Amino acid sequence: MRRVRSHDTTPERIVRSIAHSLGFRFRLHRRDLLGSPDLTFPRLRAVVFVHGCYWHQHRCPRGARQPKTNREYWLPKLRRNVERDRRILRALRREGWRVLVVWECQTRDVERLRRRLAAFLGAGRRRAGGRGGAEKKKAR
Repeated sequence: MRRVRSHDTTPERIVRSIAHSLGFRFRLHRRDLLGSPDLTFPRLRAVVFVHGCYWHQHRCPRGARQPKTNREYWLPKLRRNVERDRRILRALRREGWRVLVVWECQTRDVERLRRRLAAFLGAGRRRAGGRGGAEKKKAR
């Protein structure tokens, strides 16, 4: 268990690299926000969580695996993880944050993930009135 990392995992580093290459700047693991999102884009009111498929029980082959030992402990723990994730996402949305969950298995297709992040973050950029949209021309 000591080797299971919660920060700076390979999937998280992939997402950070893509977001940075798209020109977005972010904060990491803001502890003042519920759930301590992996990436926070304060100006866009957007957060990104990068979830491991197994630990957060994604509906993919890796997430569908069941523990082979000490099931009485691990199965309830994994269920609590899923419920906690739901509570956190609901609370952040109620507070006005836009939330994106990226699953570990989704980091394997980098181009698809790039398009997904660009769409999610670009929508917030347009809403926030920042760069990325056509500049308004002055009326003469």
